[in-house]
Amino acid sequence: MTGQGPGPESVTRLLVDWSRGDREALDALTPLVYRELHRLAQGHLRRERPGHTLQPTALIHEAYLRMVDQELPEFNSRAHFFGVATQYMRQILVDHARGRQAKKRGSGQRAVPLEEAAAYSDEHPEELLALDAALEALARLDERKARIVELRHFGGLTPPETAELLGISLSTVGRELRSAEAWLKREMSGGA
Repeated sequence: MTGQGPGPESVTRLLVDWSRGDREALDALTPLVYRELHRLAQGHLRRERPGHTLQPTALIHEAYLRMVDQELPEFNSRAHFFGVATQYMRQILVDHARGRQAKKRGSGQRAVPLEEAAAYSDEHPEELLALDAALEALARLDERKARIVELRHFGGLTPPETAELLGISLSTVGRELRSAEAWLKREMSGGA
């Protein structure tokens, strides 16, 4: 290995070995993916507002525990692993927001801009929940567009990273992201 860290091939090999039941592969994998998981968690919390209680490390640990708690996970590549990690992190944030909203019962709903909703805040959990509902609706219409939004806004991935992860061109990422964001804005503003 070089000083730049393990290549995607070694991570993929360990993921495949782990999927086949090799627990030693999981032990070897953990330090290799931790830095990237931390970057993803920071991406989820990047546009956070004051008052949030989740920290990147807590988000990583919860997502990682959910992934390794699987009997025999089916991660077939590095990209697949990090895509699943992003989904778990989003779900953890949504679950946290639901818990916060339950404590704030009685607050009225309002239209929320996409940029605000993607910025997680304990003080305004309804914004993240509105985005989550809109993303679920978008996924039923076009799963890839929903994944692009999830990876960009929740995972903090760059357009080239998103293109690589999904196996599509950079121009497709840009075009579909613009289309998805426009759809989400309409959906979250009540179709206005």
